[in-house]
Amino acid sequence: MAKFVLAGKADCPYYAKAELLADALQLSLPNFKIRKICILPDEWKKWLEATCVLNGWKHDKSPLIWRELLEQGGKGMLIGGFSDFLEHCQEYYSITSDMPTETMLSVSAENLETRVNFIKEQQQHHNSHINALHIWISGALNPTCHILIPNLLSAEVFPHTTAIILHMLEVEGDEEELKGLKMETEDLALPLLHHVTIHTDLELAFLEADVILLLDEWCDGKDAEDECHGERKLNKMKECYKEYGELIDTRAKKDVKVIVAGDSFVNLKCSLLVEKAHLTDSRRFVTMATQLENMARAILAKKLKVRASDVKDVIVWGNISGTFYADLQRAKVFNYNGPIKGPSFFSQSVLKILHDRFVSEANIISAFIDMTVFFPSSYF
Repeated sequence: MAKFVLAGKADCPYYAKAELLADALQLSLPNFKIRKICILPDEWKKWLEATCVLNGWKHDKSPLIWRELLEQGGKGMLIGGFSDFLEHCQEYYSITSDMPTETMLSVSAENLETRVNFIKEQQQHHNSHINALHIWISGALNPTCHILIPNLLSAEVFPHTTAIILHMLEVEGDEEELKGLKMETEDLALPLLHHVTIHTDLELAFLEADVILLLDEWCDGKDAEDECHGERKLNKMKECYKEYGELIDTRAKKDVKVIVAGDSFVNLKCSLLVEKAHLTDSRRFVTMATQLENMARAILAKKLKVRASDVKDVIVWGNISGTFYADLQRAKVFNYNGPIKGPSFFSQSVLKILHDRFVSEANIISAFIDMTVFFPSSYF
């Protein structure tokens, strides 16, 4: 029995030609068997090097063809590329190939499409069995992600989840940087992480999403100096978030949770999403002001001479990149060194401690610059 193995890039026309020649031989010869290995183009080089090292061969092109000397597996005898295989078939089986170039290209394109679809179906089938949580992060190259990802993919955040599939999206971003971030994330070996995918376009964006975090930033200090450039970027951001809203509406799960964070225009971004996501409950969209809240806590902690972590329940209202208010009505402080003290779990109202309202308000407002601190009317 003659058993041959044909391996090649999915889009290689010579692999397609060798494949059809082998099919013809298998139909006409009862003892002629073939096994095909179709490899995606971006995985071919790595696979070829590993196979040649394993078998002690030297070959650098697609396809790679060898004859197995055992019924199943085992070390094989290298035939070579398509020309070598064609010569072998002519010599031993008196058969040749006269496939035209157009047919070669057509078959190779079909091979690639079939292989890609097979991998997608296989992945979808696998994902359906593990019941994983799909988390999408847009603006994945934001420096925040290096801190966010290890904390996000934890049992504390998702206590009832057994597996998480992380999708990292950076529209028109550097694919190599995304691959680097993917590698770093995988190297963390987080227990809940099932696998990571990277995307630089919106072809699959937010598909089956359970949680979406939008960290895209469109404006920086240079934009403030160049009004025209800043306006162009703002318009681009608006169009992008309108498209995001439509994609979330059609691709994400209906109970998706969407969190918008960043340094600029977060309220505008969130309103654009809600406007375009007609079928998704608007309560599923949340805008985060955590950065400003932490800033307020740090300033209050300095004033009260405690740690920032000892100041709790400071609320920020308004537009993060416009007019906003730090609401201290519910704010409380722990471990304050004042006339009234208690155990570590004992807290006091920040407003009661800041008894000298004029001095305190002036100091805090000047520290916040554009931030207004909100005191209840009963306080004055």
